[in-house]
Amino acid sequence: MIDIKVLASGSTGNCYRISDGKIPLLIEAGIPIDRIRKGVDFKLSEIQGCLISHAHMDHAKAAKKLMDAGIDCYMSKETAEALKVSGHRLHVLDPNQMHTNIGPWAVISFETEHDAEGSLGFLIMHGDEKILFLTDTAYTRYRFNGLTRIMIECNFDEDIIRENVASGVLHQSLKSRIYANHMSIDRVLDFLKANDLSQCREIWLLHLSDSNSDAEAFKRRVQEATGKIVRVA
Repeated sequence: MIDIKVLASGSTGNCYRISDGKIPLLIEAGIPIDRIRKGVDFKLSEIQGCLISHAHMDHAKAAKKLMDAGIDCYMSKETAEALKVSGHRLHVLDPNQMHTNIGPWAVISFETEHDAEGSLGFLIMHGDEKILFLTDTAYTRYRFNGLTRIMIECNFDEDIIRENVASGVLHQSLKSRIYANHMSIDRVLDFLKANDLSQCREIWLLHLSDSNSDAEAFKRRVQEATGKIVRVA
């Protein structure tokens, strides 16, 4: 049974632990390592590896310290260069590779649409489980079959953003950056509609904006559209 634990989600930091009950894997390292240690019940040595989607600090802050602590970290060449990390704990992912094995986890990486060079999404497989991790991307050009769990960014609502710009809460330039780099609730719904959800057991909504989102409305809209269990990180 796959267990997903959210250590942090949002613009101030992202870190997620997935486990098969025996061998856990981290996705993202965007919080201080002390918070990661606490979030994994001080069992950091049990972590099989850490996938890092891109070099922005809310996703990669603790990458070097994890590697110093003996945790293998997986990221693109561009992300490693931006973070200035190297050594035997670094594993460079190539989105053109078939897959990378991390213990019992098989990982396929793919390119995402974000303003950090070398940004990646991940398809993580274990037994009959197929987990999609997709965050910090305006959209994805790919479709997926047989997903059992979906972890997807649901950053903003276009109506809320327009209201925030009109009221002066949000600058127009920041609105443009958000639109070009992050997933709205409408784009998430379009993605879910375009993909095979027949085997999907749960959908996690990640990386909600503090000021441009509505967690309860997002959860309700995705539940109504898919009929699946929906959780908000």
